[in-house]
Amino acid sequence: MTETNAAPGRPGIPPTWTSSAKDAVGTGLGGSRVWFTVGHGIVNEVYWPVVDRPQVRDLGFLVADGAGAWFEVKRLADRTVRSVEAGVPAVISEFRHPRFSLRLRICTGAARDVLLIEATLRSAGGTPLRLYALLAPHLGRSGADNSAHVESGPLGLAIVAERRPYALALASDPSPERASVGYVGTSDGWQDFARNGAMTWTWDSAEQGNVAGIVELPVDVGVARLALGFGERPAQALAEATAALHEPFETHWRRFTSGWRSLQRRLRPPSLPPGLEPLYRASAAVIRSHEDRATPGAIIASLSIPWGTTSDDPGGYHLVWSRDLVEAAGALLAIGDVESASRVFAYLAATQQQDGSWPQNQWIDGSAYWTGHQLDETALPVLLASALSEAGALDAAGARPPLLDRGLVAGVVRRAVTSLARNGPVTGEDRWEEDAGLAPSTLAPVIAALVAGATFLDDAAASAALDVADDWNAALERWTYAPDTSLSRRLHVAGTYLRVAPAAVLMGGPIDTPVALRNRPEGEERVAATEMISPDVLALVRFGLRTADDPRIVDTLTAVDATLRTETPLGPVWHRYTGDGYGETKDGEPYRGVGIGRGWPVLIGERGHHAVAAGEDALPHLRAMAAMAAGAGLIPEQVWDGVALPGKGLEPGRPTGSAMPLVWAHAEFLKLCHSWAGGSIVDRPAAVWARWHGVPPRMRRRSWRLGWPIATIPAGHLLRIELLRPALVHFSIDGWATTHDVAARDTGIGLWVVDVPSEGLEEGASIVFAILWTDEGRWEGRDLTVAIGLADG
Repeated sequence: MTETNAAPGRPGIPPTWTSSAKDAVGTGLGGSRVWFTVGHGIVNEVYWPVVDRPQVRDLGFLVADGAGAWFEVKRLADRTVRSVEAGVPAVISEFRHPRFSLRLRICTGAARDVLLIEATLRSAGGTPLRLYALLAPHLGRSGADNSAHVESGPLGLAIVAERRPYALALASDPSPERASVGYVGTSDGWQDFARNGAMTWTWDSAEQGNVAGIVELPVDVGVARLALGFGERPAQALAEATAALHEPFETHWRRFTSGWRSLQRRLRPPSLPPGLEPLYRASAAVIRSHEDRATPGAIIASLSIPWGTTSDDPGGYHLVWSRDLVEAAGALLAIGDVESASRVFAYLAATQQQDGSWPQNQWIDGSAYWTGHQLDETALPVLLASALSEAGALDAAGARPPLLDRGLVAGVVRRAVTSLARNGPVTGEDRWEEDAGLAPSTLAPVIAALVAGATFLDDAAASAALDVADDWNAALERWTYAPDTSLSRRLHVAGTYLRVAPAAVLMGGPIDTPVALRNRPEGEERVAATEMISPDVLALVRFGLRTADDPRIVDTLTAVDATLRTETPLGPVWHRYTGDGYGETKDGEPYRGVGIGRGWPVLIGERGHHAVAAGEDALPHLRAMAAMAAGAGLIPEQVWDGVALPGKGLEPGRPTGSAMPLVWAHAEFLKLCHSWAGGSIVDRPAAVWARWHGVPPRMRRRSWRLGWPIATIPAGHLLRIELLRPALVHFSIDGWATTHDVAARDTGIGLWVVDVPSEGLEEGASIVFAILWTDEGRWEGRDLTVAIGLADG
């Protein structure tokens, strides 16, 4: 190649990813470190060498007759995409046109870092046709600053691309007759066809930009094999691709499918009605397809980038959220894969932060990506530890040693319980990663984790964790339930649980204080907390804190159904919360920070679990989730539930441009299959149900902290002063006439407490106290007061 044959138009148009609405996802179960997705029938993002690192935007095909007619196959309406069988993600894409048919078989190498495609082109009218492959590298999670070259390899022309320390190479058999690289939008192969109706450019190099390559396969190609290899250098990537082509495609295909068939044979689905077992098997494969090879137990949320055509976002959903990860592990437990679920916990243990929490989300190596603090993401790993203990993973069974070391697991749990006790009950963000405050969807797993976690602790620490759990559970309605509001009156119910209540409620503040409403237009960013409700209330039943027939739960669900449920031809679906803005705009434009939230299939599953708890039939919910699956059995994050917009590919009940697949949704489907079949919720913590049986405890104790200093306690209640460090409390219950000095008791879970009795104190009296920090020998510097109010009841 020469400098004069370099492609013009550098750096090309700004790079973006592709649509997140996938048809299929897959990876091999051998040593290969390649993951692929398929969308519109062609290969979309390809990930290597770890599952959080996309290296390719897409690898598609053109068919041309050499006389000016050409067709981009992903735009053909007549196409089908399927896996070779349910739960075996070897993918077959078929495209049909009056002039030709094209079949693609797609898999990865068993041991090599290679994606393989067998392309079979047939002419329908006898006209000679040529097949062209279009490759868009996005090395190192970005389409910027990539370089591409045409190389002469052992099998002929090949395209190589590099963005250090990553490289890829596309080779084929038979070898291309011509190849070219260029800059996207200016000198790439697609632009050549768009302008000239044929391949007329043969640029040899495109440096430091948004690049793409094209190869021309021989006339009337019949069957061609393509190999996309990866390595740290172009030569290594080309060697991988070339070596893979020296083995027959059928050999790769057989190795790929045999590993997945072996896994499927080990599954024991419950007895399901016709049509549900294929999605059950596909869901198990989807979860396993999202697990990293080099870091076992690390499962990303989705091999997709929501609304990827609008940005070059390096994150997307190919990150680990401990919430989604535990949901996946719960599904693995439900299907009997205790070993894989144990790997998940071991990974979580390895990435726990010093303070006992986990990041909002993280790369596979444990480094944080976003910086929010969500208490449920610290609580859920504790619940996983408890579930693994119930499943016997921490104990020897027959000749099998324990899968996890109980002592080390207890250490992880203790650190997490300590973090929850110190930082709760207010979360920095709710489970939808948007609002701070007191959220039932967060409080439920947090309280449950304190109870389940206590089973791993010594007596003193366990007692302290249970005390906190009792106090917070008893306060749930005081904090998050609002009776007789404008909303409840409009909907003719007594009251509702809120999606999130302001933290000021802890100190006696008004519950109707405005809270943030994300992703909404200017002027709509705040709403009274009492006007925002959510299906999140189901978490109180799911985790065993309330019964399904609790009148407050029933009323809230009545309100939720009236305002957040929408009907589609495929079944009902629920929105996340009042005023949700995370979704396409009203006219179907992609989400770019402002939009309208749509229905979430995962919420159908959560409603199905509530049906199980209520003794109702959850089968309609399973069928709705299955009906909304698309492609080769993928459940989307959101489905469209507005008026059909065929021109934008938006049909009621079908996927939007949000993530697809969503591992969490597949996990929920699997768990609901087993909950429905068994008649009880599979992941309800046994310890929580045993403690309360869904009935809130009645506590005659109120807790005070510097972070949320309550102003009053009811007469007859004990005042518990909770401190985050060693201290002595100097207090009086008679206006300093007499005083008491009490050293705070170390609970063993990061709290030091002093209990101040208030027997005999009537309304209007007060407790006054001062705090001496014993680790510094320093007074807090002010007197603190808690008044005695009206007695409860």
